[in-house]
Formats: sequence, C-alpha cells, structure tokens
Amino acid sequence: MKALIISVDMGQPDYEAHAAEFDMLARGAGAEIVGTLKVRRARPDAAHYIGSGKLEEAALMAEAEGAEIILFDQSLSPAQQRNLERVLHLRVVDRVTLILDIFALRAQSHEGKLQVELAQLQHLSTRLTRLWTHLERQRGGIGMRGPGESQLEMDRRIIGDKVRALKERLARLARQRSTQRRARARGGVLSVSLVGYTNAGKSTLFNALTRAGAYAADQLFATLDTTTRRIWIEGAGAVVVSDTVGFIRDLPHALIAAFRATLEETVQADLLLHVIDAANPQRDEQIMEVDKVLEEIGAADTPRILVYNKIDRAGISPRIERHEHGTIARVFVSAAERSGLDLLRSAIAEAAQPIGNNAFNHQTLQSE
Repeated sequence: MKALIISVDMGQPDYEAHAAEFDMLARGAGAEIVGTLKVRRARPDAAHYIGSGKLEEAALMAEAEGAEIILFDQSLSPAQQRNLERVLHLRVVDRVTLILDIFALRAQSHEGKLQVELAQLQHLSTRLTRLWTHLERQRGGIGMRGPGESQLEMDRRIIGDKVRALKERLARLARQRSTQRRARARGGVLSVSLVGYTNAGKSTLFNALTRAGAYAADQLFATLDTTTRRIWIEGAGAVVVSDTVGFIRDLPHALIAAFRATLEETVQADLLLHVIDAANPQRDEQIMEVDKVLEEIGAADTPRILVYNKIDRAGISPRIERHEHGTIARVFVSAAERSGLDLLRSAIAEAAQPIGNNAFNHQTLQSE
C-alpha cells in the first residue's frame, strides 16, 4: 500500500533516530513509502497536530504521489485523527495504531494473538465515534433521531464483552504459566530472560545460546511470542532461558498491559540479560527506554547483566567488564558470529551462585 509519512520534529535531540525508526516500522508493516513530509513545530495543533499550511501541503503531496494512506509518526487524539481524515480524504494511521498493526501481523502463538486482539480492542474503544460520522451528517432526519448513538452504545457494549472474555482467557493462561514457574522453582532451575530494545538481536542470541530455531530477522518486532528453552550451563546446572518481546520508545500502554502475562516471564526471572545493539549510536537512549518499561512491569529490581551484542559491527572484541567491586557489569558478544558466548555462559554461571544461595544482592548486576 502506497503511504505518505508525516514526520513531526518537535525539537527533540533524537528526532532523526525517531524518524528512521518510524520509517522501519512503516516498511515492516508492508507500506510502500512514496514520500515523507517533514514538519517542524514547537507544540502540537489541537485540531490537526500540524498547521493549516503543512496540512494543505500534505494533501497536495498525497494526491501527487498517489498515496493510499497517511502514516503519522506521533500519537494522535481521536479528534485529531478524525479531523486529518476529513481534510486529507485518506485513512490516517498514527504511531500507536501502526505498532498494533505490526503486532497483529507478527503474533504467532494463541496467547500472542489474544493479547494483540485485546490491545486493539482497548485502543479502538477510545476511537469509536469516528466510525459513525456518516450518521452524524444525517442527524435530525426522519427516522434518524438517535440511531447513531444507539449503534455507538451497542458497539461499545460488544467491545466491552469481548475485552472481558479475552481478559478471562488470558488470566487462565497466566495461571498456567504461574504453575509452570512454580514447578521450575521447586526443581531449583535458574530462570533467565532476554530483554532489550527491538532489533537488538535477542532472538539471534537466544538461538545461539539454546540451539533453538526461534525466528530472527533484521526488522522491528521480529519476535512477539515468548519462547522458552531449557539448557545446561557448566557451573549453573539446568537453566531455563526465555526470549521475550522487544521494547520500543513510546510503546503503547495498551500493549504493555495486554502483554503483561507474557512479560511475567521477565518479572519472575532470577536474572535478566539486557541485550543491547553495540553498533547502534542510540544505544544509551534505548537502554533508558527498556529500563522505563522494566520499571513499569515491576522488574526494575531484578538482577541483570548488560549484554552488548553485534560487536562485529562495532569493531569491539569479546570481553567481560566488571564493576569496581568485582561483580559483572557487561559482556560483549556477537550472536551472529558466535563469539563471546563462552564468556556469557561463564557470566551466567557466576551470577547463578549467589542466586542459588539466596544471598544475591539485587543491585550488584544493575547497570551503572
């Protein structure tokens, strides 16, 4: 589908990285980008987010390029989205909706599909009014006094019923996960979760560590469903490793809420491996975004090791770096080239010793 991107620069220092990321999101959703309109603003316009001049320019550009959809790289209010569509005469998809669409495209497991559907319904419930604008135009006509409102309330009730049903089904799956975790805990099995910014190479590292066949690709949100494998690490014994969904800046809160059951693997883990793209110039900002989500889901105090991946692209050699008090801070690896994995295994084994003795200091492996 031919898409025109409207990219808004609000003066943030990382605007270029933000814009490039949105371009990757659009292409990952299957869009053919026919043009990008860059807009500079000090603050959003209440009605259209962008000013009238740029709005007119967008309409002309969309028509000239044959655009079939407008992709807006910010989160829009329902009113702003509706107003833009009325002027541009095209469907407008904002950042949140685009991320939800990609999640719907990539979800493979039954639980993943349920979680995405829940997030989509919760997002849709805030925007139902725009579906019935054709009835608003006929308000007051014979036989049209109130049907729009009646239909709207009916839709809200249907969505509400679906949301409740999905939450109940996900709650049952969460209870099953909890039972499995308790069984692992009774067996004395160390639980390790891979977390990190999307496209940092978590799935490639997961495959390298576990010899699994989890899907891995150079794209945003290549993996949505949690995959778990049991491996043996010398010095640590049996270890259960989980690959989780990647995070991204401005991750929709509806998705965090919907994926809470899956992210329980992160919350309940004994150790987090925070995978970082060592070659990405925005890696420090990405680390902060991941930390924000970890705090939101209640995993801020879970012990972690920073794993700098893709060192082959950054020209860095495999190594371990320690804090001044001797505990492991960072491990540098290349999952694609299988280099540094022995260092990572030894780091996991070293971290497992205090955990197994119930004397692990939750702060020793935190990022500095």
